[in-house]
Amino acid sequence: MGGMPSAPPSSPPDAPPVSRLARFARLSALAPRALPIAAEAVRRVVGGRRTEEEELESRRRLLQNAKKTAEAMLKTLGEMKGLPLKLGQMVSYIDGLAPPGYEERFQRVLARLQQKAPPLSPEAAVKVVREDLGATPLEVFGDWESEPFAAASIGQVHRATTRGGKRVAVKVQYPGIDRAIENDLKSLSVLETMIAPLGRRYQTRETLDEIRAVFLAEIDYRREAEAIDEFRRIHEGDRDIHVPEVIHSLSSKRVLTMELVGGVDYATFCRHAPQRDRDAAGTTLARFMFRALWRHGLLYADPHPGNYRFLGGGRVAFLDYGCHKRIPRPLVEGMKRYVIALQRGDLEGFYRACIEVLGYDPKDVESWALYTEYTKLVLRPLVVDESFKYTKDFARECVAFLVRGGREVVFKPDEVLPSLPAPVRMPTDFTFVNRLQWGFASVLGGLRAETNWRRLVEPWLHGPLEG
Repeated sequence: MGGMPSAPPSSPPDAPPVSRLARFARLSALAPRALPIAAEAVRRVVGGRRTEEEELESRRRLLQNAKKTAEAMLKTLGEMKGLPLKLGQMVSYIDGLAPPGYEERFQRVLARLQQKAPPLSPEAAVKVVREDLGATPLEVFGDWESEPFAAASIGQVHRATTRGGKRVAVKVQYPGIDRAIENDLKSLSVLETMIAPLGRRYQTRETLDEIRAVFLAEIDYRREAEAIDEFRRIHEGDRDIHVPEVIHSLSSKRVLTMELVGGVDYATFCRHAPQRDRDAAGTTLARFMFRALWRHGLLYADPHPGNYRFLGGGRVAFLDYGCHKRIPRPLVEGMKRYVIALQRGDLEGFYRACIEVLGYDPKDVESWALYTEYTKLVLRPLVVDESFKYTKDFARECVAFLVRGGREVVFKPDEVLPSLPAPVRMPTDFTFVNRLQWGFASVLGGLRAETNWRRLVEPWLHGPLEG
């Protein structure tokens, strides 16, 4: 057939956009698609009256646009990497974060960001390996697959074989991603400065400093390698928890080489594993999280599903340790304190801990009621001394409860202007505990995992804090 030859497919870029201007331009291009859905989400939060016909027509238009918007987000966030991609990953699996009414469509599309974001060119990885390890991948390794089999927010992963014949996964950082993340954080700082009078009241600067410290630390793979070794020591002897071995001689600040782990991904496991295996895997996830947190003060702060491989029965491999945090001893002991008080039915002790540990203000009656009841809700699986089944509805309710309650506090029916709730003086070290709280409930909800969680965690909740 005649006609012009088709253009060859564009090759992957060698680096993500790095400058603040380029990254802002990419996000701005999403605005025409995202704003109508964001506006509808805000309308649902703040309330508003519509006729039944208006409501149906609005839902019809927005549902038509939801999949296209999610696809546009997938492309843009996948190309940008860094913090925008992390945000997309959170929306993809934390139930309740996506716009209400469109959650399933968004999550179905954005789930691809969990482990297979758009990769960079093979040459990009070669350049980083050469600069960090002193030679090309084919010179350093016995065998090297140029096409990555996984790609995430700050790096992509290649299969390789060491000179000694060991199969390994090599995580290679995207060139320039450190500058990209720093520029994302600077953009957030500019926004924080613009709202400084209000932000000071709600500790926005302190929270942003905490986010900056954790994410900038994640760029250094040497810190991740040290964390992997520590998690291996913590869980040594637990045959259902697999922490990969690091090959330190083939690792650096931007290259991390670990043993290659098999198994199946989260979505496949949820679809095909029998419920007894999903229950067993859920208890493994909980042992991994709470043993490290409550016995050693070490928080695994990124529970998204792409970080797990399921090895059969209750065996789980944990792959990514970049986002972790050492929680100060007084805060860990404080967290234990309010959980134990609830378990004992000691409401006076629970409320006292909410004031002294979490910074809740009993003088603001509405906010006090909202936050203390929310805390009881999210802790319910660890408090009831009976079998509890995690569901997606429960995970979603943990977010929706705050949204509903916040709307009632801010938008009162007899007042024209919104009223700001009293600030919560929560420790900034708690920032990533909140992320874990929602994410972990969503992961267990997808598994529909069921057991007596209280009995499961009691050895570490009531045991000593080591280290």
